[in-house]
Formats: sequence, structure tokens, C-alpha cells
Amino acid sequence: MILTIDEFEAVRLKDLEGHDQSLCAEMMDISQPTFHRLVISARKKIADALTHGKTIKIEGGNYRF
Repeated sequence: MILTIDEFEAVRLKDLEGHDQSLCAEMMDISQPTFHRLVISARKKIADALTHGKTIKIEGGNYRF
């Protein structure tokens, strides 16, 4: 299962750090709807990997340091 770096960052900011969705979107310099789509996609991939014993790889996507 491949989790893009932007999906990983969205889940990290929202679920691990506990930030509000609007702040997360601002921190990632993306719109709230885009942020929401990233979180939903990432959570689905993570749930699939955990449920089916798949490995999670974090790579790719659009990002800046």
C-alpha cells in the first residue's frame, strides 16, 4: 500500500498532532476540500493495510520542504 507524502502529512497533522482541519490545510498551503480528500484517502489506505496485513510505503506525491 503506497501512502503519498502529502497523505502522510495530512494524517500526521490532523490525527497525530490534533490540529483543526482549516489550520492543517493552511499549514500545507492547500484548500480545505483538498486537505479533506487527502485525509480520507490516507485513512482508507491505512485501514486497508491494517485490516489485510499489507505493508505501508510512504513515497511520492506533490510536496515541498
